[in-house]
Amino acid sequence: MYSPVLEIYTEKLTENARRLSDFCAANGRELVFATKGFCAHPEVIRAARAGGVRRFADSRMRNIIAAKRVDPDLHYQLIRIPAPGEAAEVVRWADVSVQSDLETIRLISDEAVRQGKVHPIILMLDVGDLREGVFGSEQLREIAPRIRECPGVELIGLGTNVGCYGSVLPSRENMGALVEARDFLNGTWGFSIRTLSAGGTCCLKLLEEGALPEGVNQIRAGEAVMCGEDTTGHRFLEGYHPDAFRISAQVVELRRKPSVPIGELGRDGCGEQPVYPDRGVRLRAICALGKQDVDWGALTPLLPGAEVIGASSDHLIVDVEDCAGAVHPGDWLQFRCGYMAIMRAATSHYVEKRMIP
Repeated sequence: MYSPVLEIYTEKLTENARRLSDFCAANGRELVFATKGFCAHPEVIRAARAGGVRRFADSRMRNIIAAKRVDPDLHYQLIRIPAPGEAAEVVRWADVSVQSDLETIRLISDEAVRQGKVHPIILMLDVGDLREGVFGSEQLREIAPRIRECPGVELIGLGTNVGCYGSVLPSRENMGALVEARDFLNGTWGFSIRTLSAGGTCCLKLLEEGALPEGVNQIRAGEAVMCGEDTTGHRFLEGYHPDAFRISAQVVELRRKPSVPIGELGRDGCGEQPVYPDRGVRLRAICALGKQDVDWGALTPLLPGAEVIGASSDHLIVDVEDCAGAVHPGDWLQFRCGYMAIMRAATSHYVEKRMIP
């Protein structure tokens, strides 16, 4: 096979998981490991469990169902607000789900009654990132009494997410909104909310600095375990393995070419307008790996002197001018994967997945 290969180093994942599990536990927080970035692959889940992870989360019901069919004892939280048509699957398979839409909550409640269950939910609050969640105190006052009318659900927690859409960083103030909302709902409507859930990896910095408000007792994170990185905070986490996921791709062409395309320029195949710095004629390796397989911007070559300069849907272009003749057609180049590179490669049917102890 000449397909690109996503190499998954399970021992490094276990060590990352243990470091994060221990850190959260020592600071009185529960870790929920988000598995969407690697499609909930069972070997990665096993590696995380070996490192002490006990609770998992995913945004796709398909991943949760597949994982729990392998291991029915896994505790799984659905972390994408579900579509109305997913109600039956959510109640059957998810141990907890995040919610923000009243009509969906009602459908979840009705389905839970049909299945003879009470389904635990976490109500999402939007604290400024402007993705999902109840926005502001007025919307909170509107939805709270309506949730009380739903016998098939139990509001066990409040959650929020930052950094993923609006690039908003976590702060003592926006995380504190969870505490304020909990106190309001418990005091005014008689809820017994006990979980305040913050996502994602970027929230760890607040915990490191002792600035995460008391009461925010759950952290949902995936990137920290997977690649020891906090992309939103633009940093690597000290003591974590950054290379637990690597991708290898074969060189299919090696030629010297100008660094600026020749002719009238429009947009590329993805509708974007890249910038091409003029660096003269350079030696380029073209690899059998493209945007359909990976987020090329989240790849770092492990070969000293190599630089990823672009990609099309099927080809990755790597400048190897400074690699001192170390690259030949047919060679395999290896790259460290950032979070988005892992996510896309894990999803691609064209990328082989290989577990390495």
